[in-house]
Amino acid sequence: MQGLRYRVIRLMLETIARLRLDHALAPRFRGRGVILTFHHVRPDPLSILPENAGLSITPQFLDAVLKLLRQLDYDILPLGHVASRLTAPETTRPFAVLTFDDGYRDNRDYAAPILRQYAAPYTMFVCPGFAERTAPLWWLDLEAAVMRLDRVRVALPGGDFVAETGTPEAKITGLRALYWRLRQEDEATLRVAVSTLARETGIDPEARVAELCMDWDELRAFSDNLLVNIGAHTLTHPRLAKLDADAARLEMAGSRDRILHEMGIDARHFAYPVGDPTSAGPRDFALAGEVGFEAAVTTVPGILKSQSAPLALPRISVNGLYQDPRYLKALISGVPFALKK
Repeated sequence: MQGLRYRVIRLMLETIARLRLDHALAPRFRGRGVILTFHHVRPDPLSILPENAGLSITPQFLDAVLKLLRQLDYDILPLGHVASRLTAPETTRPFAVLTFDDGYRDNRDYAAPILRQYAAPYTMFVCPGFAERTAPLWWLDLEAAVMRLDRVRVALPGGDFVAETGTPEAKITGLRALYWRLRQEDEATLRVAVSTLARETGIDPEARVAELCMDWDELRAFSDNLLVNIGAHTLTHPRLAKLDADAARLEMAGSRDRILHEMGIDARHFAYPVGDPTSAGPRDFALAGEVGFEAAVTTVPGILKSQSAPLALPRISVNGLYQDPRYLKALISGVPFALKK
């Protein structure tokens, strides 16, 4: 099912690009601007699971993205400027906001030098649990564990998940099925299931986080970069909609407090972990306002309009599965979102 979805998206983007619908219809559908989502920027692939591989792009593609935005005459703005631009006259140029989730070391090593070349401001959303090595990158641990197994069995409330994973093809099929099954579970069930698999297969979640994510010392040094704005991303990266209100509020306010304590930065902007409608909803948007965030971003795909809610802003993922500037041009034109209506 998910594999078909990726093929359909690619076909749609290719059709829009070949027919130049983005060029013809962008003035009508592109809205006021876009917020782009990035995770990893690195020369080597990090994953073979499509859901994970989509989170990584090459430095060359980041450079191509910035070139495209310049060619299309987009202003590249800090996230804090969104509110004023959404209420500015319609005649202003379109704008793009660049956001990087989680605090990965490759953002510093590969993305930052390219962003500096373009003098492009950006926001990095920091998760204290990653900086402190107390929260796992569970989606990568899950993939690594299944890759080591010829048969997967996971005890879950609705019945055991069982898959034969003895071949490369079977591993991907089983992994994807398990990934989406776990996404339906509550946060505690998901975390226990993945940590159990990691323990059984000799995976060290803490070592993985230490390998990929900046710690507080690195983040403090990185934040001296005048182009970067630091935002909050919860304490432990849970899907907030799966938590009760008190726990969700603690995750949100706690991340802001930890960033202030460790970095001396009052983070005014927030990113919902995972960020789709099953992971963050109206209750969580209200909580973001209650704890004092001025703007918050989802991963719901879309362009920005004058009426976009500041605490539920859509973003467009710069997806590693579609590293073609023509596809990004199609996306930011707004045409794909108009066609879905």
